Amino acid sequence: MEYGIRVADEVWIAVATLHRRHPDRADFAISEIMAQAEAANVTGIKPLRPGVKVHAYLHCVANKPPNPGRYRMLFETVGGRRRLVRPGDLCHPLRAAGKGTPKRHEIPVGYRDLIDWYVREYAVGSPDDAEDPVLLLRGLGEEIWADENADAYVRRQRSGWR
Repeated sequence: MEYGIRVADEVWIAVATLHRRHPDRADFAISEIMAQAEAANVTGIKPLRPGVKVHAYLHCVANKPPNPGRYRMLFETVGGRRRLVRPGDLCHPLRAAGKGTPKRHEIPVGYRDLIDWYVREYAVGSPDDAEDPVLLLRGLGEEIWADENADAYVRRQRSGWR
């Protein structure tokens, strides 16, 4: 850790700052994340480290296969857009035990309140059921059964069994 902070933590700080500054926004373009990371200049060294962009694109993204990083700090909402991970978000199985938030002692003191904000305000509850792809299937095909009782259907299907 040559700069005193992990690249993944630097990316998390940038996204958390954007969320706190723009609570009405659901997600952010990677270019916005990069601009925030550059403006924050957490390491005190310019330009940004080369790894910041790839961490925002891939290494920190919970719902992408790990390559090689197993962080689960961000969630890809649609291509090229990210938000912080929330409890209950879908996660690639190989990232399940990955780091989700920075460790308080590993980030600069001036950014530690972001962890408190995340726990207290952002990460409360689980994602809306309307976003869960499995729950979106609820009621699919119900018109097929509109004219037949479920028990009658099962009896008819089993009538030829021995």
